[in-house]
Amino acid sequence: MKLGISLEADGVEVPDAVDTLRIAEDLGFDSVWVGEAYGSDAASALGYLGATTRRLRIGSAIMQMHGRTPAMTAMTAMTLDRLSGGRFNLGLGVSGPQVVEGWHGVPYGSPLTTTKEYLDIVRQVIARESPVTYEGRRYTLPFNGDGATGLGRALRSSIDPLRKRIPIYLATLGSKSVELTGEIADGWLPIFYSPTQEDALCGALDRGIARRPSNAGSLEIVASPQIAMGPDIDDCRDRLRPMLALYIGGMGARGKNFYFDLVSSLGYGSDAVRIQDAFLEGRKAEAASLVPDRLIDEVALAGPPERIAEQLEVWKASRVDTLCVRTRDVRVLAALAALI
Repeated sequence: MKLGISLEADGVEVPDAVDTLRIAEDLGFDSVWVGEAYGSDAASALGYLGATTRRLRIGSAIMQMHGRTPAMTAMTAMTLDRLSGGRFNLGLGVSGPQVVEGWHGVPYGSPLTTTKEYLDIVRQVIARESPVTYEGRRYTLPFNGDGATGLGRALRSSIDPLRKRIPIYLATLGSKSVELTGEIADGWLPIFYSPTQEDALCGALDRGIARRPSNAGSLEIVASPQIAMGPDIDDCRDRLRPMLALYIGGMGARGKNFYFDLVSSLGYGSDAVRIQDAFLEGRKAEAASLVPDRLIDEVALAGPPERIAEQLEVWKASRVDTLCVRTRDVRVLAALAALI
């Protein structure tokens, strides 16, 4: 199992993290991942990190598909890959309706259609084998719909990519989306991964893997558990509760929250309802207090080093290829490197 670090894509944490990332490189860490929501963008941060690290793979976790055209994403990926010497991994996701329609101002549509067509176009642009054309339900290149001038041309990238196939990872949650990930992606970026419930989590993934082309290669699973290391296990769990409550309770509307659905599928349905009710009614501290210890222990790492060492044995026996932790504490990173 390889180790990675997850960072927020803001103008404060990324520059401050450079010294930590250099230590992580020396400790043998493999990658650093940066996401985006509706503030800082991932690409700018990854350009900075590519210039200030030597060996770490740099990955987006995630870039939002609805916020960029497929061609723009491919251009960004080729540029970051070239600037980093072939260290870039392209992580993509469709986000959710609140962000897509509220922030980007475009229809959410069908996530499956968007994902499939988006990857087709991105890979066609990066391969640079011919001018890009595409006829899909969501995307058409050249565009010829309402408002078109009729002057659009099929174009081929003006630069040669450093690599003609940049690895693409998908952050997916629903069974159909996870199945599509297994079929077409190079990696999976699951959230709230439970190494003790892999049969439930990976069934759809395996159905997709069964349909992978023979030349597609293996699929990397990059899980990103929260981590809190310290002598008091209750204090460590309490440090992790707010983020779990935010996702379960507030990352989506009632009846349309993918994280709520995921946690419910793991057997925490009644807990998820109570967390969401409290969160949406403004009782955020109460929502955090309602996150069960058992859920934290299942999807995160919490407690003294010796307890985390025991938990890591379960993760090391799982299908996870890269454990991507959300911490900048050098003592925690050193402990993880010693244990894995």
